Amino acid sequence: MNELTVSSPFSGSDPFMSESSAIDLTEAISSRVKTEREARNWSLSELAERSGVSKAMISKIERGEASPTATVLGRLSGAFGLTLSTLLALAEQSGERLVRRAGQPVWQDPETGYTRRRISPPTGGVLELLEIELPVGVRVPYPPDAFAFQHQQIWVTRGVLTFREGRQVYQLAEGDCLQLGAPLECEFFNGGNTVCRYVVGLVRR
Repeated sequence: MNELTVSSPFSGSDPFMSESSAIDLTEAISSRVKTEREARNWSLSELAERSGVSKAMISKIERGEASPTATVLGRLSGAFGLTLSTLLALAEQSGERLVRRAGQPVWQDPETGYTRRRISPPTGGVLELLEIELPVGVRVPYPPDAFAFQHQQIWVTRGVLTFREGRQVYQLAEGDCLQLGAPLECEFFNGGNTVCRYVVGLVRR
């Protein structure tokens, strides 16, 4: 089994994920990163220093020339004092209270194939539901800042998920649900032999 470790964040096709919708979301993320940086009057260099992401990479993301990985977005959102989920929600927000599956924004990590579907209507509400698909052998680490402003639960609906929260490691099977504790460095890992799918429920603190 090949293992891919993400040091910097499904295989198969999704009939509901169009190429144009993926491009639109990438453009929205690029615009949101730039908006958040400029709102704080930060230069590219300052954001690079605060986030640990290179100035060149941030510039490419803002110009839409590079699609950021989940880990890179986690570092950028932490620098802004936002969760990764909040940063993406701001990029997706539209005010609609009903969203059909075909209209749910899907973002895919270009490096690992990690796929994130926003299930909840993009209204900016308190509750947010996400569906994640983690390919076999992929590890996705997040810093504590990515969980600092929210309560979070993970519900596995397919496969097996190994979740590390600080020094504690949980093996979550289909149907298992875990509530996260205080913000710690975390890592999601699919050590099984099939795609792992899980639902994340978020409530802002």
